[in-house]
Amino acid sequence: MRTLALVLAGLFAFSLGGCVHSRLDAASTANWTPRDRQLLAYAPYAEASIPEAYKRHLVDYPGAEPGTIVVDTDNRYLYYVLPKGQAIRYGVTVGEEALAWSGVAKIGRMQEWPAWVPTQEIKHRFGNIPNYVGPGPHNPMGARALYLYQSDKDTLYRIHGTNQPEYIGHAISSGCIRMTNEDAIDLYNRVRIGTPVVVFAPTLGLRLPRLLSRQAS
Repeated sequence: MRTLALVLAGLFAFSLGGCVHSRLDAASTANWTPRDRQLLAYAPYAEASIPEAYKRHLVDYPGAEPGTIVVDTDNRYLYYVLPKGQAIRYGVTVGEEALAWSGVAKIGRMQEWPAWVPTQEIKHRFGNIPNYVGPGPHNPMGARALYLYQSDKDTLYRIHGTNQPEYIGHAISSGCIRMTNEDAIDLYNRVRIGTPVVVFAPTLGLRLPRLLSRQAS
């Protein structure tokens, strides 16, 4: 609960901070592996246009504990908290309203170029889809996956890349948090097993004062 309290305090301070200072954090391929370069060289979505608001930015984010991932579901942003009151802000795709997951978790597993094995629920929703999709730019899991665990149990929710970057900034997923493959690689290289993750439910911003009061009591 300490992680949640610190992140709530940081987000509340952030929301009251008035002018938000940010700058575009240019994408870099310096940490890409040879496999990354090979698979992403001819990605079928290479021409997708991401609005500037959802491109990677370095922003002020005071109060939250460095090394924490915070997902703002309402605004479609994922923050990786840095020291000195800053964070890297990534644009993301979040779950549809009825499917959005929220809570406090940790990264329990990390995978480069994961395979995709759809759950029974996803098969039921979408009908005729394959039981298995191998790694590659066509895979819905994209270039990287961070598996979210609670009490050492897999939640079945992930933070992962995507083969549909045109939907960054939307709420259309089955509950997972999607990032562009470039951003998924960048975040993957910054985190580790055990990194705390806080995913806020939709409209949490309206309830922050009450939640902060509850945490303080």
